[in-house]
Amino acid sequence: MCNLYSMTTTHQAMRQLFQVQSGINQLHLPGIFPDHQAPIIRRREDGEREAVTARWGMPTPPAFRKTPIDRGQTNIRNVQSPHWRGWLTPQFRCLVPATSFCEPTDLADPVTGQKVWTWFALNEQRPLFAFAGIWCRWTGRRGTQKNPVEGEHTLFGFLTTAPNETVRPVHAKAMPVLLTTAAECDAWLEAPTAEALKLQRPLPDGQLMIVARGEREDPPPAKAPELPLAANPKLL
Repeated sequence: MCNLYSMTTTHQAMRQLFQVQSGINQLHLPGIFPDHQAPIIRRREDGEREAVTARWGMPTPPAFRKTPIDRGQTNIRNVQSPHWRGWLTPQFRCLVPATSFCEPTDLADPVTGQKVWTWFALNEQRPLFAFAGIWCRWTGRRGTQKNPVEGEHTLFGFLTTAPNETVRPVHAKAMPVLLTTAAECDAWLEAPTAEALKLQRPLPDGQLMIVARGEREDPPPAKAPELPLAANPKLL
């Protein structure tokens, strides 16, 4: 279960991958936790895309709610469940921008006795991708006992699937559904449900790597080394 991810990108990357022109002002979120606010991309009624801020965690199935405060369901695996079925139509699908995600190791470190937070990205430079998400409007109580937040909320969560060969040695249960191309993002937002759900599959092996360990926030990538003047073909 993915309960931590980051999103540190640029407006240009957002426009290129998601074809959204504006709406996201906060582009440096190195550690996004459940019930926190984060950006999503969704379609308006007129078909245009918009970026909005939403709270991470869809409504919990009633059978699993134990307190008046709903902490939310961050990950969705069983898309056949009646609880999720109505939110899998194009109206409620969304893209969740991300640049890395984190899973704790299944086994504790033998030295510290603690599980190790492990960050995954497409490469060390953390290029932008999207989780295949769903969203809804929901009225109720979120937050904590000390700081409850009552009222209407815009909520989101994202799909998970079986882990690929990069994630499995760290976390054997699941990984998020990642969309890495504009075509995949378009399909998730616009395709009929049966077609869109074909995207619920592990990212192919070799397209993901471990980029950091041990931190609750993804550290910034190392700056790519500059080419020597004579080796830069644009300057020759």
